[in-house]
Amino acid sequence: MCLSDDPLPSCRLIDLEVKGDERGKLVALEADATVPFPVRRAYYVFATQPGVARGFHAHRRLKQLAVCVAGSCRMLLDDGADQGSVLLDNPAKALLIPPMVWHEVHDFSPDCVLLVLADDHYYEADYIRSVEEFRALAANG
Repeated sequence: MCLSDDPLPSCRLIDLEVKGDERGKLVALEADATVPFPVRRAYYVFATQPGVARGFHAHRRLKQLAVCVAGSCRMLLDDGADQGSVLLDNPAKALLIPPMVWHEVHDFSPDCVLLVLADDHYYEADYIRSVEEFRALAANG
């Protein structure tokens, strides 16, 4: 299980530029700039109950960028060849999740707000919700 700054060869952490002064901080998320794809959807997860885990799926084509804008959570990742884990606890770091990466989100802090930007709208057919199906698809390339 990898715990480095790059949790898998297929995923990477992106440093976001923080601007600010004595009044506070600001991070701009811009499509095709700080976000390496056009953004078609944004959502955020908050008020997650203690002990609850989320995710448990992969996407066939969707690209995502996850930023923990408050609090922290741990992302478990599996691309079919490698497995890794990364703690998201810094609003100036974003996790790029390419297609065909199984992801689970665990260990939400009570104040966690996890923002996710995606390159397409929600399509249920893009989801792989069975880890067995994911592993079979990943093994076949």
